[in-house]
This record gives sequence, structure tokens and C-alpha cells, in this order.
Amino acid sequence: MGNRVTREDFEWVYTEQPHTQRRKEILAKYPEIKTLMGPDPHLKWIVSGMVFTQLLACYLVKDLSWKWIFFWAYAFGGCINHSLTLAIHDISHNVAFGNKQARWNRWFAVFANLPIGVPYSASFKKYHIDHHRYLGGDSLDVDIPTDFEGWFFCTPLRKLLWLFLQPLFYSLRPLYVNPKAITRMEILNALVQFSIDLIIYYLWGLKPVIYLIAGTILCLGLHPISGHFIAEHYMFLKGYETYSYYGPLNWLTFNVGYHMEHHDFPSIPGCRLPMVKKIAAEYYDNLPHHQSWIRVLWDFVFDDTLGPYSRVKRLCKLAKES
Repeated sequence: MGNRVTREDFEWVYTEQPHTQRRKEILAKYPEIKTLMGPDPHLKWIVSGMVFTQLLACYLVKDLSWKWIFFWAYAFGGCINHSLTLAIHDISHNVAFGNKQARWNRWFAVFANLPIGVPYSASFKKYHIDHHRYLGGDSLDVDIPTDFEGWFFCTPLRKLLWLFLQPLFYSLRPLYVNPKAITRMEILNALVQFSIDLIIYYLWGLKPVIYLIAGTILCLGLHPISGHFIAEHYMFLKGYETYSYYGPLNWLTFNVGYHMEHHDFPSIPGCRLPMVKKIAAEYYDNLPHHQSWIRVLWDFVFDDTLGPYSRVKRLCKLAKES
């Protein structure tokens, strides 16, 4: 089972998150970065191609044996589904159609959700706003593991299990940490999603539905792409709570690896985040960053100083909604 990690609590800080001040400094020095804000005109076509690819895959896998269903779910379909969750992440910032077309963005996120197999987009949007506004906020940022997770998943084998179960914790944690009323959009998201699932089942049977849902669960769990969950905000170096990754998997994940840049400028679509780093290079080049998401997962499991407790946590005051 390995040794218990030495960390027994989160890293509590009593300062504001670093992204607000860095954003102000960068915009003051490089106001041209404002021109990068706004919708990504290619996103809707890329996402549509991914959705229809998965629908075609549903037809192609309908007669495969179960072992090949799960193989292709992990090796192919789940990669697309994980990528679609990150497209939904971008869409939640209104970069598909712009801030003036918020409703179009919400419904397009529901469309992007279809191959994922379970309703996700509306709930993600509701909580992701808090992740940016209250980064590390106690009882507000549901990206932070619970005390139970930090206490129990503290050995290599348990951390490996925790990584495998990440989809479960990400879906259930909000209900415990920061429960919110179900919204009309969440109900519509569920109705549309389960209707499509039933249509796929009626047309091609159970195997395509399992292919979609299994791919989502497997590739949001113990999978190289899932390294971004750990890489983004787990404290590999004391004093640093957000990290970027500049490797090739950004091509599959809408540049989610450019995570410091994203938190500094959440209204800039992923396709333009490399330009932020290029323009304001002196603000990012000397910050610690990751070279490999696989290495991140390896270090997280086998480094006794790392675990679910390896997060910066702060007390935040609720902002008044306008």
C-alpha cells in the first residue's frame, strides 16, 4: 500500500488568487490582448464533426463483441468524449457564439454533450463560474477534493483508485460541498440527452450506448488525457496553485493545458491562448509548468508528498450577483 503522505490538510492561504492581479498587469502593458477575446469561429464546426464522428461510431460498433466495445471506448471514443467535455468547458465561457448569444452557447453545449451519454453541460456551467470566481474557495470551488478524499486516498494504491474514480467524485462532490437548486437548463439538458440515448438504443441496441458512456467514464478516469485534472491546480511546488502544460496533447484538448493563461483571461478561447503566452512571455516563461500529463499522473501516485490534499484553499466572500 505504500507510505501515507505527510500532508494532512490543504495548503491554506490568506491572499487573493494570483490571476486577478496578473491580468491587470498584463492588460496594462499589452492592451492588444483584448483583441484576442471573443468567439472562436471554428469551434462550432470542430465540435459538430466530433459529435457526428461519434454517432457514426455508434453504428460501426453495434455488432462488435463486448471486449472490442470497451477497447474502442477507451482508445478512441472516450478520447473524443473527453475532448468534448473540454469543448463544453470552452463553450461555458461563451466562446462558441460570443457573450451576446449566451442562449446559443448553452444549447450548443447540450449538443456537444450528446456523445458523452449522460447530461453534463448545464451543471458544469453552473459550477465552473465559481471555480474561476472563487479559485480554491472553501465550500465554493467544487474542484477542491473533500476532507475525506484527502484523508483516505493517501497511499499509491488508493490514489490510483481515486484517479480511476474521478468521474464519480467530480459528479457527486458538488452535491455535498456546494449544493445548488436544479435549473431549468439542467432539466432540458437531461431530457435531450436521455432522448438521444433512447433513440440510439432503439436504432442500434445497447452496445453503442455502453460504448459512449463507458468511453466517458474510462477516459475521464485513469487515462493520459486525464492528467490535466491533476496538472492544473495540484500544488507540485509550494506557493504555486495553477500550472500550464505546453505539450502535444493540447491539440486534442482545446489547449486546456494553457491553464495559467486561461485563468488570467477566461474569455479568450483556447485556440488563442498560445498567443497570450507569446505576447506576454515574461509573465509565463519563468513560472513552473508541466512537460507531460503522464508524468504528472505517475508523480501524483508515487510521490508521498502529493495527494488530494495538495491543493491551495482559501476563505472567500460570496460576491453579490448583479
